[in-house]
Amino acid sequence: MTRKLEAVLFDLDGTLVDSAPDLIATVGWLRQQHGLAPIELSSLGHLASRGALGLIEAGFADRPELDRALLRAEFLEYYADHLWINSRPYTGIERLLDALSEHNMPAAVVTNKPTQLAAALIEAAGWRQRFGCVIGGGCTERPKPHPAPVLEACRRLGVRPTETWMVGDDRRDIEAGRRAGSLTVAAAWGYLAGDDPAEWNAHQVLASPQDLHMFYMKNNA
Repeated sequence: MTRKLEAVLFDLDGTLVDSAPDLIATVGWLRQQHGLAPIELSSLGHLASRGALGLIEAGFADRPELDRALLRAEFLEYYADHLWINSRPYTGIERLLDALSEHNMPAAVVTNKPTQLAAALIEAAGWRQRFGCVIGGGCTERPKPHPAPVLEACRRLGVRPTETWMVGDDRRDIEAGRRAGSLTVAAAWGYLAGDDPAEWNAHQVLASPQDLHMFYMKNNA
């Protein structure tokens, strides 16, 4: 990674924030609302990057007849009021964001999470001033892995896609970044959706936010 860095783009769930506890709790609440027996929810954590529908498909696998669109609407309404109960930034993320700010390095969030929920999560984390823009689901015609969200973030920040890093814990993040021409970093500390990030063809695979911080400092000191 020898190109001049102009900005860092981050996925949200599983990259900046461990939001799985509140997402999984919402699945449990939703099953209860529909009078269903409790299930073991801890096994759903690796699906947290797959959004409401991915969690619902797994959490309601025993009830395929239930309307997924209705379940999703109920899920999102409840989650909007309970998205910062047990969710927290990953250890090392705050210091990384401090370093970017100290270097006047623009940053943005590029997520498939609905924009309103992404903005609310960032507000709850106290990060409103950290990011130049938030590109969430609905901001572009196509979500990740399409490159449109990455390109839109670069457009809003006024940077070149080829001079940005796209950091994420899902294969779709890496594919979107590569298709946009960005350098890509696989966040191996995230949910990974059961995949091996070494197989994603990312430019770099890093094990922790602290490793990303050191990698940033090494390449941009």
